[in-house]
Amino acid sequence: MRYAVIGAGSWGTTIAHLLSASVETTVWARNPAIADEIESAHTNVSYLEGFDLSPSLRATAEIEKAVEGADVIVMGVPSHGYREVLGHLTDRIRNDTPVVSLSKGIEQSTLMRMTEVTLDVLPDHDPDRIGVLTGPNLAREVMAGQPAATVIAMHDADAAQALQQAFMGPTFRVYTNPDVVGSETAGAVKNVMAIAAGMAAGKGFGDNTLATLITRALVEMTRLGEAMGGDRRSFAGLAGLGDLVATCNSSQSRNHRVGFALGRGEALDDIIASMNMVAEGVKSTRGVLELAARYDVDMPIATQVGAVLYDGKDTSAALAELMSRQARSEYG
Repeated sequence: MRYAVIGAGSWGTTIAHLLSASVETTVWARNPAIADEIESAHTNVSYLEGFDLSPSLRATAEIEKAVEGADVIVMGVPSHGYREVLGHLTDRIRNDTPVVSLSKGIEQSTLMRMTEVTLDVLPDHDPDRIGVLTGPNLAREVMAGQPAATVIAMHDADAAQALQQAFMGPTFRVYTNPDVVGSETAGAVKNVMAIAAGMAAGKGFGDNTLATLITRALVEMTRLGEAMGGDRRSFAGLAGLGDLVATCNSSQSRNHRVGFALGRGEALDDIIASMNMVAEGVKSTRGVLELAARYDVDMPIATQVGAVLYDGKDTSAALAELMSRQARSEYG
């Protein structure tokens, strides 16, 4: 078996490193210097400083070379560049090749999830073999060998189980489920909620605030996901609650870091300029809110995050508006 990982950011590189322990793996980097570094020095200091990569991992800056003869394609490209990159491969991927997305975002122009973008770009592809890998997976912790788990959501159970075996490692446990819609929606929404959690942390609020935010964020995530056709169980699992807890608690989360800086009064443009990695939530919040409007789902936390990001609303004012909403039943 030969795997191609498209994208050499922190998570794409981590996944390629894990896969190379069990299957032949090539990672594509847009930047030739990063590809050369991975290939020759077995490091990627731009994204994973301090970690050594498997010497068996191959790397290239030629995307056609990366996917040549690949039995599985893993897309580790941010949502805003996903369609363009995949478009270079339309005549190079067999229609039955499993395609797994690592991206947790929404395409702004279409409101499509990345598996939907995949099928849009590859209309003749077997839809049951297009899936997503998602869960509480902070790249540096996984690289350090700390115990972690993830889920592969794909309709084709046999393909999912084969992928499960390739991704599984001594400290990386992999589950499967068939709920692509729910698992993928959860991944996109949790980025929005991680920004909210970062805002709260940036303002110096403690555990009560964080617990309240995570609990109510899970409600919003579940509402939207179910309205879109997701399975309620997914939102209580690794793709939902698991990922939400990890990213809302961790300063390693790019979205949390954006929120933290906003909570401290920094300007969004300055925050983004200081980062060399993409915080998906900054872009996907708008898409999540548009989906909420499309499906008539109430998402007050996401609404306030959007107001801060796009309308320049003060984080204190956003919090005050959330706390002053009309009293209601928790089950409402």
